[in-house]
Amino acid sequence: MMEVAYVCEWEKRPKSTHCPSIPLVCAWSCRNLVAFTTDLKNDDDDKDVSHMIHIIDTEHPWDVFSINSGHTEVISCLEWDQSGSKLLSADGDGQIKCWSMSDHLVNSWESILSSSLDGDPIVALSWLHNGVKLALHVEMSGSTNFGEKFSRVKFSPSLTLFGGKPMEGWLAVTVSGLVTVSLLKPGGALLTASESLCRLRGRVALADIAFTGGGNIVVAATDGSSSSPVQFYKVVVSVVSEKCRIDTELLPSLFLRCTTDPLRREKYPAVTHLKFLTRENSEQVLLCASNQSGSIVECWSLRKEGLPVNNIFQHRSPVVGEKQPTILKWRILTTTNDLERVSAVALPKLPISISNTDLKVASDTKFCPGLGLALAFHDGSIQILHRLSLHTMGVFYITSSNSSSQRSGDEPAIKRQRTGGPAVHFKALQFSWTSLALAGVDNHGKLHMLRVSPSMGQVLEMNTTLRHLLFLLEYCMVTGYDWWDVLLHVQPTMVHNLVEKLHEEYMRQNQALQQVLATRIVAVKASLCKLSTATAARACDFHAKLLLIAISSTLKSLLRPHLLSMPEKSPGDRLAEICAKNTDTDIDKVMINLKTEEFVLDGPPLQSLQQLIQWVGDFVLYLLANLPNQGSMVRPGFGFMRDGASLGMLREMLVMIRIWGLLKPGCLPTFTATSDNQDSMQLLFRLLTKLWLCSRDDGPPQDPDESLIDECCLLPSQLLVPSVDWLPVNDGVIVKLQGKHPLRLQFGKVSSLPGGGSSAPLEVFTRSPGCQKMDNLRCLHMGVCPTEESKACTRCGCVTMLRSPNKTNAMKQWEQRWIKNCLCGGLWRRIPSTIS
Repeated sequence: MMEVAYVCEWEKRPKSTHCPSIPLVCAWSCRNLVAFTTDLKNDDDDKDVSHMIHIIDTEHPWDVFSINSGHTEVISCLEWDQSGSKLLSADGDGQIKCWSMSDHLVNSWESILSSSLDGDPIVALSWLHNGVKLALHVEMSGSTNFGEKFSRVKFSPSLTLFGGKPMEGWLAVTVSGLVTVSLLKPGGALLTASESLCRLRGRVALADIAFTGGGNIVVAATDGSSSSPVQFYKVVVSVVSEKCRIDTELLPSLFLRCTTDPLRREKYPAVTHLKFLTRENSEQVLLCASNQSGSIVECWSLRKEGLPVNNIFQHRSPVVGEKQPTILKWRILTTTNDLERVSAVALPKLPISISNTDLKVASDTKFCPGLGLALAFHDGSIQILHRLSLHTMGVFYITSSNSSSQRSGDEPAIKRQRTGGPAVHFKALQFSWTSLALAGVDNHGKLHMLRVSPSMGQVLEMNTTLRHLLFLLEYCMVTGYDWWDVLLHVQPTMVHNLVEKLHEEYMRQNQALQQVLATRIVAVKASLCKLSTATAARACDFHAKLLLIAISSTLKSLLRPHLLSMPEKSPGDRLAEICAKNTDTDIDKVMINLKTEEFVLDGPPLQSLQQLIQWVGDFVLYLLANLPNQGSMVRPGFGFMRDGASLGMLREMLVMIRIWGLLKPGCLPTFTATSDNQDSMQLLFRLLTKLWLCSRDDGPPQDPDESLIDECCLLPSQLLVPSVDWLPVNDGVIVKLQGKHPLRLQFGKVSSLPGGGSSAPLEVFTRSPGCQKMDNLRCLHMGVCPTEESKACTRCGCVTMLRSPNKTNAMKQWEQRWIKNCLCGGLWRRIPSTIS
């Protein structure tokens, strides 16, 4: 059911990493960034404690960014925003800080905003809802339409600006019963307000926050005693006359079932965990009551029930259209038996629909993501329970010696033998956004990563397993969430089938959606292909295609219509249309049909983009020169030989470059030819057109004829073929997690473990120590030992300089496109100086 993917631990453990009585906090973002806290004591003064926040990306867990948060008390809450780019932290002194990436780097963070309720500890914290809610329908997993699989649910933001745009901000609940709201105004200012949850303020030991479809906020709160009621409040936030206003209203409350049971009335005196099952469902709540040695968990649901009418009014003639009065009442759904003492709770973030048909299909196909919640116990075990029935779906054990064991299904939990040392158990636990992985921090300060099987360890047919993984990959594509946790479960033998099925599903979508997802699906395919040595060369092709699409759209965006009146088609569209119709192999004859006035640009933009134009020329030459060697799919470039769309794109760019070369010869790609009168562009265009004609979309694919292959064989004797530097190997952990053995890593120490594949790495991925380093985005050589600071993509490993060496607007515009994300959509991280 679960297994350790990797365990990270501190290389140099501080004097006191963590005090067992202090709760740890952990949070997992939709971009697969994990934040967690530790409290480090100073060696000289035991009273001097630094409250640290640590942020990692799961692909490079050793590269931890540790922040001395500046909080004066223990950090009680961590919350990521919906985009995964901002982090909230709150402490026991009422301080709330908002952290944001510095220079869009995952290993560089800074505090940008803060609010405070001095001396009033924060017990619950949440970002306001942005109104975006998706429902994932397992029943429709076989549908060809993404819109049916992942439907947009009508949901109102917590607060809207003019025009319906959601307003950013956060909401917190304090121990004294205050609710405080901080709103981020468009200008960057912070608008704050506080209000009591109810007239009679009381102590709030635990609280949680959920949202309703109508834009309201629901707060659940308890004073920590199981004999006291769990109170619920509706909170409405508004802005009136440039001031924040908070209105609260008391909702129906509940008493724990265990306190009404005569046998358990005094057994569990304290409520230790209070959670809404999902942040968008305020009608289901999970409660855990505990004593020193055990716990019990209850699941409650808010139901609308008919209000009984007194007998006096029973015989009154009913009025037409009159309905029986109703009342909202909490009803217990289910409860567990007596459990070991619970130390942490993790709830699934996957928005799986829980309609009867969806639940039945999920049960029949054994699709478990989003259906299980995780409980960590003081004996070191973790149980996955069904979120509605609370029956056990799987069990995992961790021992103090860090060896682990798993059991799946409904096997009885066996008590472990107590050891002399302190028991290792999880103090904080968090699910990933597809519920296929768990991150946990134990009481020794170690970070653990566990993978959770989509079927909870139940044996499935290969086709069913592939369908489950495909369903979740499609969900990540549609939402834009990172799919790292899905890749944890992809074995090398599955890669080819997954890529093919993903492409089939993509091609069934409407044209508009295909355009939106065009680059995202290429990035997903590239990530998958890196997991297997058999498909590694295809990963190179997909990365090259991402760069090709980006360069093509950038160069076409430079074209301007000759007349100011709005044309029916842009110059770029007309270029594509003419190149598609004109099958002439002579570049000059194709060029004659174009309005060259639209291609007139000033010299500096063209000259500054020369390295991108050079990459296009080198890439075309490489593809054609390697055409005779493409007998197998092992070599990079094979994927382009039958890709008519990409070959057509290259052909269009050669025509553009040819025209620009007439205006500014310095922007042309340079080729080393054996003959002085060799027209290299003409030669390459002629051969490229012949190859493109074999793979056009409007006809059946054909094999290149013998004459074309013969001419390509002669290319290396006519032009010097460059060595195309494919993107470097990603040095992350995902390719090393194919085996079943856990990795043991240390923070601050780069992993040097071999990859998961049994065979030697491909030649295209190997780099000698003395080779030239490439800036993969700017297509520049940085030298053998670059002196410039660099950053690398967390997903694909693409490397680029941190600061721009260019001053021209055209190149700055190119670089600005990738300031937040890489070509593949991955996040940037600063490369440590020891590596660069």
